[in-house]
Formats: sequence, structure tokens, C-alpha cells
Amino acid sequence: MRYLLLISEPRGQREARNDAEARARYAEMVAFGEGLGSKLLASESLRPDRHGVRVQVQHDRPVLRDGPFAEAKEMIGGFFLLDCAGLDEAVAIAQTCPAVRFASVEVRECAPCYVP
Repeated sequence: MRYLLLISEPRGQREARNDAEARARYAEMVAFGEGLGSKLLASESLRPDRHGVRVQVQHDRPVLRDGPFAEAKEMIGGFFLLDCAGLDEAVAIAQTCPAVRFASVEVRECAPCYVP
């Protein structure tokens, strides 16, 4: 089964780090991903949400909003897509993710959108 580990970090946290701290944290996350071996299907770090655009449709017209998105206190900083035997294994892996020290790691099972 596929599970997504979503890294939700406080907005502004990245800007508070110096370059050495930022590079060290990134290297730690890369090493974590490499250590997952065949369990890891994909992973990416994402730029802060101030570089994002939110797309919605209102009254049959697309509405675009540039980030940052004021209503959010956290932003999605990255993800790991895993192939696990089940939720217990995915949660066990999430608990070893270095991000749990500075962010939250949400474990979500992948499924078609019609599955409740």
C-alpha cells in the first residue's frame, strides 16, 4: 500500500535558520530518504508557500491567489511517498523521520478520491 508522509512546518521557520543549519537539515532529510531503500517511491522538498499559487473555481471562473496563504499557520514543506505493508509500518517509519523534531509528519494512505 502507498502512504504519503506530509511534512507540515511552521511558516517562517526556514528563514530563521542560517545557511549551515539549513543545509545540514536538508542533508539529514536526504539521508533519511536514501535509507528507506525500496520503500521510497518518491520524495521532494517544496519551496515555501510564498512561491505558490492556489487555484480555485468560483462562479465558473478560475480564481488564482498568490502565496503566502494568510489563513495557514503551517505550510507543506515536502513529502515522502512510501510503499508499506500497512499503516503500522508507515507510522513506524514516520516516527524515525528527522522532521518530527521541527515539524509534524502526517501519514496518509493513498486511495481513489471516491473511497471514504
